[in-house]
Amino acid sequence: MSAEFDALTAQVAANDDAEASAIQLIQNIAALLANNPTPAQVSALAANLKASADALGAAVVANTPAA
Repeated sequence: MSAEFDALTAQVAANDDAEASAIQLIQNIAALLANNPTPAQVSALAANLKASADALGAAVVANTPAA
C-alpha cells in the first residue's frame, strides 16, 4: 500500500504544480491584455502558450499509465 500511496502523493504534487503554472499563465495573459499589447507581445505570448501546451501534453502522456 505504501508504494501506491507514494505514487498518489507524487501525482498530487505534479497536478498541483501544473495547476499553479496554469493559474500563473492565465493571470499573465489577463495582465498583458489589459495593457493593450503590441503585435510583437501577442506573438510572443502565442509562442509561450504553444510551448506550455506542448509541455503539458507531454507531461500528461508521460504520467498516464497504460490501460
